[in-house]
Amino acid sequence: MVLAVPTLLRVDPRRSGLRFARRAYFPRIVGLGFGAISVAFCLSSISSFWLYVALFLNGFIWPHLAYLRSLRAADPMRRERDNLLIDALLGGVWIALMGLNALPSVMIVAMMGMNNVSAGGVKLLLRAYMGQLVSMGITLLIVQPSINFATSPSQVYVCLPMLLIYPIFLGHVIYRMAIRLAQHKRQLMEISTLDGMTGVYNRRHWEHLLRNEYDNCMRYQRMATLLLIDIDHFKIINDTWGHDTGDEALLIITEELRLTLRASDVIGRFGGDEFAVIMPETPSQSAMLAIGRVRNHLTDRGQLTHAGMTLHISVGIAQFHPEMQTYREWLKAADLALYRAKNSGRGRTEIAGI
Repeated sequence: MVLAVPTLLRVDPRRSGLRFARRAYFPRIVGLGFGAISVAFCLSSISSFWLYVALFLNGFIWPHLAYLRSLRAADPMRRERDNLLIDALLGGVWIALMGLNALPSVMIVAMMGMNNVSAGGVKLLLRAYMGQLVSMGITLLIVQPSINFATSPSQVYVCLPMLLIYPIFLGHVIYRMAIRLAQHKRQLMEISTLDGMTGVYNRRHWEHLLRNEYDNCMRYQRMATLLLIDIDHFKIINDTWGHDTGDEALLIITEELRLTLRASDVIGRFGGDEFAVIMPETPSQSAMLAIGRVRNHLTDRGQLTHAGMTLHISVGIAQFHPEMQTYREWLKAADLALYRAKNSGRGRTEIAGI
């Protein structure tokens, strides 16, 4: 009834199957209900009480039974696809009993084809069509109804609600699924690129962006500067006042970097207590002034909640040079500058090559 979308995040297959069964439930109620009304009108010339009982069961009871079957199954996804095959088989029976009446027959084939191809692709579609042909052929051989392809104007009018409402209903369901898929894709993108605590880029993705910036600098002779930032005495903060205070320190640094630096500057969490920033079109001296403003804001901000101390940072700065063979050389230059800043008493900014 609806698209069987592969999950983007790792989830329990049974839970995924149950969600699929729930999505299929209401479209089946609508489709089989309207379909039963259309078929009943086309069979009005046949006076068989049990035939209409069977049609009522198929159109108005079977959707609920199919849903219960899926809910109780160990593999709801597989059971729901079996239910779709049953829909197709029963559809073939009603096509034969209508004497292959053109419009309602094509309507049943088309609607069930949409269901099957959306739920299981071409493979399920072909299986359903084969089953439908078999059930239709067997019914024709046993019942031998009079064949009449012509559709009367009154039969056309009865089929119109099904032709109008069901595609719109199914389209709405697929639209909602597309929205959820986009949300899941966005969540997956965030998980794969952002640091879970601070919300800035994680190291893997940040290094990917650094490599791109290096390539752009080499290709277009652009200027850029790289900063590595380390929180001074972060281990003492964690060990003395606990990880909650350490987390507060990380969030404070993140906030100050975001508020002080430009929107074009690329901030990442490089390690446990290290941050990294790519500053495009920026010389090292300008980067030093910018990180000085960050340091001043940290001093003005005051003390951590529980630690009773002001945050200080050590910074290593490296401006891009064409002599650097890879982006890793650029990163190493900034790392060596940071090492000098920490070894020179911390709370300092050092520029590579100076």
